[in-house]
Amino acid sequence: MNEKTFQTLEFNSVKENLMGFALTEEGKKKLMNLRPSTNIRQVDMLLDEVTEAVHILEKSASVPIHALDGVENIIASLNKGVPLRPDQLMGLYYFLDACKKLKKYMDDKQWLAPRVSSYVYSIEDIPDLGEEINRCIRNGRVDDYASKELLRIRKQLGIQEDRLKDKIQSIVKSAKYKSFLQESIVSQRNGRYVIPIKKEFRGKLKGTVLDSSASGSTLYIEPEELSTQQDQLLTIKFEEDREVENILWTLTGMVQSFEPQLKLAIETMVHYDVLFAKAKYSRSYDGVKAILNEDQRIHLINAVHPLLGKQAVPLSIKMGEGFHALVITGPNTGGKTVTIKTVGLLTLMTQCGLHIPAGEGSEISLYQQILLDIGDGQSLQQNLSTFSSHIKNVIGILTDTNDRSLVLLDELGSGTDPLEGMGLATAILNQLYEKGATILATTHYSEIKYFAEEHEGFMNGSMEFNIDTLQPTYKLVVGQGGESQAFSIALKLGMHPEIIEKAHEITYKESREYSLNDVDFHLRKEMDKQVIVNKHSTRVKRKTKKENHGITLFSKGDNVKISPDGEFGIVFEGPDDKGNYTVQVKGMKIIVNHKRLRLYVPAKELYPENYDFDIIFNSKENRKKDKLMGKRFIDGLTINHEE
Repeated sequence: MNEKTFQTLEFNSVKENLMGFALTEEGKKKLMNLRPSTNIRQVDMLLDEVTEAVHILEKSASVPIHALDGVENIIASLNKGVPLRPDQLMGLYYFLDACKKLKKYMDDKQWLAPRVSSYVYSIEDIPDLGEEINRCIRNGRVDDYASKELLRIRKQLGIQEDRLKDKIQSIVKSAKYKSFLQESIVSQRNGRYVIPIKKEFRGKLKGTVLDSSASGSTLYIEPEELSTQQDQLLTIKFEEDREVENILWTLTGMVQSFEPQLKLAIETMVHYDVLFAKAKYSRSYDGVKAILNEDQRIHLINAVHPLLGKQAVPLSIKMGEGFHALVITGPNTGGKTVTIKTVGLLTLMTQCGLHIPAGEGSEISLYQQILLDIGDGQSLQQNLSTFSSHIKNVIGILTDTNDRSLVLLDELGSGTDPLEGMGLATAILNQLYEKGATILATTHYSEIKYFAEEHEGFMNGSMEFNIDTLQPTYKLVVGQGGESQAFSIALKLGMHPEIIEKAHEITYKESREYSLNDVDFHLRKEMDKQVIVNKHSTRVKRKTKKENHGITLFSKGDNVKISPDGEFGIVFEGPDDKGNYTVQVKGMKIIVNHKRLRLYVPAKELYPENYDFDIIFNSKENRKKDKLMGKRFIDGLTINHEE
């Protein structure tokens, strides 16, 4: 099953909706990479897991799934030659706490979900690590009490800082230096205390200039009498940094010693995230676990397309017992395409371990591949027509199909001459069936409907249409082909029955009466304007010739209009046994089927009786030769007639 199948059946949109229920980034990735399985035991196990997860959510929806928040990156950063930072260690602590809560949550779910609740045992208790992290890290930094040495150093650091502050404050408040100061404040430069001195009094205060203002009028000087104390403070800070790093290395070493257990806990948490995302998605559309088979049986009960939601008309279909190919007919926008896409999408969802939006007892067969030709498919890059693109696609389907294939075909054979398109569609369907595929196909061709009626293994279906409202009901009816609604709709919209009866006779080669009983008098008078009232009008003389065994008869010299180009030609000869005529168009003779010809002006209105048609159909040179040969034999003289 390739990416095109996923896109056409909108499975990627389903996965995006599913991802919205996941909490972890890794869980979202796994859901986006869902692929269908053909192993019936594996699929059944996956579906059972989702069913158990749904039961858990029905009892308690608040599952303590940890969002991980970079925990995987933290584990990946181990053994890189640097210790973990305090924020990373706290991230691990919160993860361990969530694991503890998840294990407690699953304690009383064993009877409700024995398989799902058992996965929690993969998470190993690591109380020592969590407690040590919590003891050593507080408020985003290594706590004073993380070690006795750190506590001693920080106490000494506090005393030294207090002494230094007192000393510098005494300098600032001293009357001796008051006139030298730019302002009575203390600041720091490069971690050392300084006081602001006016530039012109630089020589009045002994010390080191560490900085100056942007204008240069103020100098920031470290007084000489503070230098020794500040050096002592810096030494103590170096000791603090060294001890903090020792503590972080100790904690990092503990984390490294539990690396396998932590990785397994992460995997388990992600698995739970994926599982409960599937369960939440199932609950969003009242999903059910489909019954599985490998015998090409599909039985959907009140199924709906998951992206259409509750406004969709439920689909019920049963195939695989008595027939494996369903041919669906019906009007445009009647729901044919949605129907076959729903079957394909629900099959994909099932094989990916997802519940489907359908009624209990719905059954799905597992397939190795879902092959489809749905949509326009026109390739602008390859300059292929819509029909050519469809045929290339169908050739690929014919090549790949086997008895484990589900084939979905939309408007098979469309986009070309109706007769040839119908013939192609019928042959393709028959070949796919012979190869053992399960087939759902939509079509407008009534001939395919008759083919399905006559051939074993095929069944007709149709999309119901309400003739009273002139609206489709989007309901699939299996067992009967859809009747054309064009004539009924035309009658209801006000077309005269005489025209519709003629159309019915042309289409079905049989007569049928269409009644005006329900039409009021005034509307009937308007409808009468559509037909010829004067039976002796000149247009009556130009009616199409009577038909002989279904072939329209034309006479030599008849002026005819050729569809679909609308060109005019003169009938030369015909018809043959296939209903083909030779017609002269712009001096060239071409073969045209009678169905493409319409009488424009009959020959008797164009030419006098006993008219010599050689004038039209033969060249002047050939007519001269013919006249000479009629008088005497001339050696070497030949007449070349066009084929």
